[in-house]
Amino acid sequence: MLISAFAFGGVPEKAVKKASVEGDIFVSPDLLDEYRNVPLELEASGKISHLHLKALIAGIAAFVANAKLVIPRKRLSLCRDAKDNMVLECCLEAKAEFLITGDKDLLEIEHLPFKLVMLTSREFVER
Repeated sequence: MLISAFAFGGVPEKAVKKASVEGDIFVSPDLLDEYRNVPLELEASGKISHLHLKALIAGIAAFVANAKLVIPRKRLSLCRDAKDNMVLECCLEAKAEFLITGDKDLLEIEHLPFKLVMLTSREFVER
């Protein structure tokens, strides 16, 4: 959702702004790696321009500057897309109450072994 917020704006951007004001933001080393690599991949594949890349990197940097870093101690295998487990691992370590995401692989998980409310950007903004 973070990439979408800064690359394309709209409801994800509103959710990011609201989350920044109302709650604590947590990141892990794996998430920071993704935030660094995905914008470069988007530019390399022609999905965003170089100017868009610079704006995206600046937005992400500003967002994570105030985030709290957690180092997940437990590996999880709960999501059908194995790459997305890093998000859940961060949430578990942070004891996060909410996860705001547009990722269907995460949103469609029926049972988690820990308490976490998953919301779409729209659900969070309207809350």
